[in-house]
Amino acid sequence: MALLIVLILVVVGVHSCQVSQQNSALRDYSDNVASLVRASNQTGQRFFTLLSNGQAASNTTTLQSQVDEARLTADGQLSKAEALSAPDQLRGAQGNLVLALQMRRDGIGNIAPQVQPALQPSTAGAAVNSIAAEMARFYASDVLYKDYTLPVIVTALHNAGIAVGGANGVPVESGQFLTDIQWLTPTFIAASLHVSLPSSTTATTKAAPGVHGHSLDACSVGGTALSAGSATTLPAGTTPTLTCQVTNDGQNTETNVTVKATISGTSITGQGTIPQTQAGQQYTVQIPLSGAPPAGTYSMTVGVQHVPGETTFTHNSQTFPVTFG
Repeated sequence: MALLIVLILVVVGVHSCQVSQQNSALRDYSDNVASLVRASNQTGQRFFTLLSNGQAASNTTTLQSQVDEARLTADGQLSKAEALSAPDQLRGAQGNLVLALQMRRDGIGNIAPQVQPALQPSTAGAAVNSIAAEMARFYASDVLYKDYTLPVIVTALHNAGIAVGGANGVPVESGQFLTDIQWLTPTFIAASLHVSLPSSTTATTKAAPGVHGHSLDACSVGGTALSAGSATTLPAGTTPTLTCQVTNDGQNTETNVTVKATISGTSITGQGTIPQTQAGQQYTVQIPLSGAPPAGTYSMTVGVQHVPGETTFTHNSQTFPVTFG
């Protein structure tokens, strides 16, 4: 009988020790995520302050260098995220965290080379539109963290009986990288940079009444559908052509609708044009890329450029992880 009691006590003790270790690992991971995301959001605040003070910089080269420094900071934060050891129940949240910080790093990196052109009258229009397309990455990264990463972590803490927030609970970071949703619009970006868009990039006449805009529905390469949720493997050493479906989800006919593609960490781009779209109709556009990416994994962003009168920009673009190999 005494031996049985001792055995029970040992089993209970071992179980308690395991639970304590699991809870400690959960707390440590949550603390690390909160600290890392807080630092990333602060990088975002500094980045948008740089853009807002663009014309005050001594020269555009200095501003571009400062933006590139923000990219290096974001890259370091991404590396720290990749090195985190997540408890088993948070592996999915960890994957979403890494992708969110990768989107932030890539967005800053793709904006950096557009800074100088955006501050020059002759190239401001195209550069500002490119910057606006990259802003969608930041918006998406905030959604990915706040809706698909943080709630999973909070649920795991609650399930373990661990308090969240407050004076004694595990801290969480609920802020965001994109400081103002208006950064998604070219006119707001131009105003923040204190530059004037050329007349060719703005409507010469008042836009027709009603809703304007397009949604990017899907993209594929050689019959292989691209997925926003997982990496799609494509052949390395080839210059791909994207086939994308775009729907006019407004109430007006639009003309010369441009769809652009960029690949993170490279200068490779692509563009296709749909001469005219009718309300409620879907169209297919071919987008040949400008080069063959080296073997590796990248983020490919495809976006429908804004049309006059458009006010909603959250469905214009998608970012697809792709692996060339």
